[in-house]
Amino acid sequence: MDANRIERALVIGAGTMGHGIAHVLALCGIETRLGDVSQPAVDSGLAKVRANLQKGVERGKLTAEQRDATSALLSGWTDNKKAAQGVELVIEAVPEVLALKRAILGELGAHLAPDVLVATNTSSLSIEEIADAVPYPERVVGMHFFNPVHLMKLVEVVRAPRSSEGCVDLCVALVRRLGKEPITVRDRPGFASSRLGIAIGMEAIRMVEEEVASCEDIDKAMTLGYGFPMGPLRLTDLVGLDVRLSIAEYLSSKLGNRFAPPQLLRDMVARGELGQKSGRGFYTWTA
Repeated sequence: MDANRIERALVIGAGTMGHGIAHVLALCGIETRLGDVSQPAVDSGLAKVRANLQKGVERGKLTAEQRDATSALLSGWTDNKKAAQGVELVIEAVPEVLALKRAILGELGAHLAPDVLVATNTSSLSIEEIADAVPYPERVVGMHFFNPVHLMKLVEVVRAPRSSEGCVDLCVALVRRLGKEPITVRDRPGFASSRLGIAIGMEAIRMVEEEVASCEDIDKAMTLGYGFPMGPLRLTDLVGLDVRLSIAEYLSSKLGNRFAPPQLLRDMVARGELGQKSGRGFYTWTA
């Protein structure tokens, strides 16, 4: 299948990543169905897409016509089986729980035509283990977007052992159609981006724990010294301390103690200091 012939897609999960993925798919002209378990969750995801589209117009990045055309291509669903009828692409973007991803895609896969491309937005979990639950696992690939999806250019395309060359090539072409830059990596724990990001992030947290420097100065070392667009501690707040803890624990279990999360991170998550979404993390955030 030619990436330009993908006309209909289903995104499962209307949260932070899912609504962002739906945004970019619809923006490039793909009829996009955004699914979640409840109508309030779907409505919230669609509202966030429309708010970001409006911001794009206000900042001169989009025309009012582009905003309206994109909105017209979006719809909300609470029944994945019905939403999947007639789609050429399914992207799963539910929380980073292997059993959940396997259950959702395994159940839905039985109702999909064999040539429907199935992608998972996991940032670190095994694509092969997810694909193993899906009929025709050769059509399953990793498609790791970055937050905020409508602004970040990188998409990591992850090739599992059974992913077909055709599906990997189709995924790469689709990423380019979305106006983003793909990299292709093999199915290894943490892939490329999460593995590097977590290594730097955990070390930055250890430096806070050891009182090497302030959060602001540790971040400044990386933004001004190494050209990072955002420091690792501020990025941890943006991603969510709970999310980073989960990824670090997974990588530590697979790759050893060099990815072990510092006690400070565990303590902060236990206190509910999750970063931007809770209002407090390494920085204090206001609405």
